[in-house]
Amino acid sequence: MRFLLYNIRYCAGIGARFHLPVPYAGYLKQTNGVLDDIIGFIRQLAPDVIGLVEVDGGSFRTGKLCQAKQIAGRLGHYHVIESKYGVQSVAGKVPLLNRQGNAVLSKLPFRSHRFHYFEQGIKRLVIEARLKSLTVFLVHLSLTYRNRQYQLERLYRLTREVKGPMIVAGDFNVLWGNKELDLFLGATGLINANSKGQPSHPSKSPKRQLDFILYSPDLVVTDFQIPEVLYSDHAPLVCDFELPDVAE
Repeated sequence: MRFLLYNIRYCAGIGARFHLPVPYAGYLKQTNGVLDDIIGFIRQLAPDVIGLVEVDGGSFRTGKLCQAKQIAGRLGHYHVIESKYGVQSVAGKVPLLNRQGNAVLSKLPFRSHRFHYFEQGIKRLVIEARLKSLTVFLVHLSLTYRNRQYQLERLYRLTREVKGPMIVAGDFNVLWGNKELDLFLGATGLINANSKGQPSHPSKSPKRQLDFILYSPDLVVTDFQIPEVLYSDHAPLVCDFELPDVAE
């Protein structure tokens, strides 16, 4: 199976045009052109499961169309998407922000899914998506160190409830370095698919490893790569793995 993790930055693009006429103006522009490029790229990879971070659920910049639904429809995938802020949060009540979410896509139908929310931080969503033989957690952690540590503790408690093969993936925003995850990895037993510590951000000249695919020991990873594409400020992560019954 192939798992793709990609922070697509709402398909707002990168480069000089993103910051014209004012810095970060790209977040307020139409995004359909970059969306087409990203769909074409994903189609070439042919992933079985996709974790998308920073997805527009249907704001004015997408013509009210949900990016996750468009991607899933053109790939023939199922999808689940939710706002990353939560309906009770201040950000969840602000136009545009309340359409900013994360999504999980899959070739196979989901057996179930749940949306959990951290108690700390602005970005609070945890998507738990269950397939026949795999559970996927998708996150986008806080930019604040203390909030990230609280979020990781909550994420640890969620993963404890899962039996069987599992992937925990997302933009972890470990701005203080990968050692931020040492306690989490030690407690959960999860393994970083990026064994060589390749950076994924910024995509044009990567210097930091912010994006992670973590997997349970009962999965067998056969390949890991970070393609050099410039559709977002993050580079995508691609992990090929075998489920236990396939590996035997």
